[in-house]
Amino acid sequence: MAYDPDNIFAKMLKGEIPCHKVYEDDDTLAFLDIMPRSEGHTLVIPKAQAENLFDVSPEVLAKTMAVVQKLAPQIQNAVGAEGILIQQFNGAAAGQTVFHLHFHIVPRKEGVDLKPHAGDMADQDELAKTAETIRTAIG
Repeated sequence: MAYDPDNIFAKMLKGEIPCHKVYEDDDTLAFLDIMPRSEGHTLVIPKAQAENLFDVSPEVLAKTMAVVQKLAPQIQNAVGAEGILIQQFNGAAAGQTVFHLHFHIVPRKEGVDLKPHAGDMADQDELAKTAETIRTAIG
């Protein structure tokens, strides 16, 4: 499958649709998942066009993973989680639903079950509040 420059994440990068941004630099964008598996569920994407892990340069991957590594503990602290699950899907059969490379940072709290992947849409006001809490924690 060829990269689709009109996928939802590409549209976010172009400013065509909004997102609950928590972090951005020259190479990456991080925003809340609108169907979160837990409070603070964040997606980190490269700004470069890449469909999946096998379609990205090592340099872009390294920059993206450095952001995942930087943000994960800050998000964990911001939402009071005890752990972090990092997920990444490649291809529809693996559960990938948006074909732009992305990494999930999913905060985990003891005794709290995860919601299903690609489940229900969250309340936009709640997402906005969570995004603000995370942005404040990141500084």
